[in-house]
Amino acid sequence: MKQTDLLSYDNFPYNPGGSIFKRVLWHYTNTVFFKSNLFPFYALKVFLLRLFGAKIGSQVEIKPCVNIKYPWWLTIGNEVWIGENVWIDCLVPVTIGSNVCISQGAVILTGSHNYKKTSFDLITLSVVLEEGVWIGACAIVSAGVIAASHSVLTSGSVATKNMDAYTIYQGNPAVKVRSRTIE
Repeated sequence: MKQTDLLSYDNFPYNPGGSIFKRVLWHYTNTVFFKSNLFPFYALKVFLLRLFGAKIGSQVEIKPCVNIKYPWWLTIGNEVWIGENVWIDCLVPVTIGSNVCISQGAVILTGSHNYKKTSFDLITLSVVLEEGVWIGACAIVSAGVIAASHSVLTSGSVATKNMDAYTIYQGNPAVKVRSRTIE
């Protein structure tokens, strides 16, 4: 029976974008200004994200201790809240619509590995959170998921498939539990 051989792992053809200098500079910027709680200022974080190529709307609030990988792949609409300890793993494009709330400890993943290959190849797929989506605390959105308009992923749940508009999902893997009605 074959076994995983991580020594044979190769990222090819994945390219994270940006020069090595830009990636190293972002690593330290992310560590000092985003992953720490020393700089709670939203405007500074938005400025830095834009400086590194992210497309950011207005009134975006990014709380302390947020980890963002490769901001040049990130697009965020208007009036977005990103809570403490959120991880946005943008190895490829992540699109976050307007009026989206990503609660504390949530994880947005764009990468995984092909467990069927001995070389454990990297798999990357974009994530889209459409307008009005709410990702609950400590929830996980897996690579390739599209969360349609105003869908909800409840706390601690794991979205592995697309989420329908105005629908609430719960569990691991997340399943539809009811419709979302906004009064």
